[in-house]
Amino acid sequence: MLFREIPGLEHIKSTLRRSVKNSHLAHAQLFDSPAGGGGLALALAFATYINCENKGEEDACGVCASCAKMAKLIHPDFHFIFPIATSKKIDGKTSEAFLGLWRSFLLENPYRVLPEWLDHISAENKQGNISVEEARGILRKLSVKAYEGEYKILLIWKPDIMNAASSNAILKILEEPPEKTLFLLVSDQSDKLLTTIISRTQRITVPAFSDEEVRYFLKLQQVSDTAAKSIAYLCDGNLSEALKLVQDAEDDRSGWFAGWMRSCYKYDISHLVKLADNFDVMNKEKQKGLLEYALRLFRDMLIWSHGAGELLRVPDEELTFVQNFSKAVNFDSLEKMIEEVNLAYYHMERNVRAKMVFLDLSLTVAHFFQRR
Repeated sequence: MLFREIPGLEHIKSTLRRSVKNSHLAHAQLFDSPAGGGGLALALAFATYINCENKGEEDACGVCASCAKMAKLIHPDFHFIFPIATSKKIDGKTSEAFLGLWRSFLLENPYRVLPEWLDHISAENKQGNISVEEARGILRKLSVKAYEGEYKILLIWKPDIMNAASSNAILKILEEPPEKTLFLLVSDQSDKLLTTIISRTQRITVPAFSDEEVRYFLKLQQVSDTAAKSIAYLCDGNLSEALKLVQDAEDDRSGWFAGWMRSCYKYDISHLVKLADNFDVMNKEKQKGLLEYALRLFRDMLIWSHGAGELLRVPDEELTFVQNFSKAVNFDSLEKMIEEVNLAYYHMERNVRAKMVFLDLSLTVAHFFQRR
């Protein structure tokens, strides 16, 4: 991974490059990034730059022996620890056993989230974990001198899911790190980390990608301008979600939502029952995605109702719908709609029958409209 392959985040890239040039490298750095953000990609690019044999002012060369190995994630001085779970694909209890799958997972794209990884290793409904045995085995991985690069580097992905025993084992190593060793921690839930671990690291706050950065990234994936603009609005800076939306090209959420609201406004019960039947056969992720989209548009309607339209991120083609819809629902009703959708989402996550949840939601929302 190279810095130039990551959209935006120029001020963070500049800070990381400067720390290498000035030899002011903190032994432990925490990349605190939102889900689907640039934390993992930045850590990989940073590691590549550190051990590059011919680094430039702006980036690693990308062609030296070190860069070539980093591009395949097989550099002997670069190590990983990441969550694992019992899997049908791999029989192992440490990250080492899953390295092959991990490399293919990251090389596909570095903007990943934990559920994607667990799905990639066929962990089914099991939760990922970084065991205390693995945490204690870090010293064994880093006890020898660097083979080729100046530094040995250990990247720990999702340290926030470690239990107390694992966290304390990591803490001891961070307090007395081996010589010429760097620890790069990448987390999208840093609030779950021990405060003592956070205090031993240099924290790098990585903001979510902007809409412009998401659109730029999607254009490189050969996505049309219109689709890129809509996806940037839907994903809220989460490139993992953006790539899912690209793959689901037929997911016309705006059209679905508009049709649903019209049926609620008309109180067309027969059509609402049909919509509930269609909703019932969708996969769970799509069902949740539609409810999340509804919440996002209701939020925009609240903003519009408050007279703060300049703050809206909604695409132009959907702005007219937001404006017209806001005339049919007063402020209090919008708040109640949001409460009902949140409640429906809660029930969906707890495996209540989707058809029942959606039909109940539709009939409830229908009563909040101001009909003339």
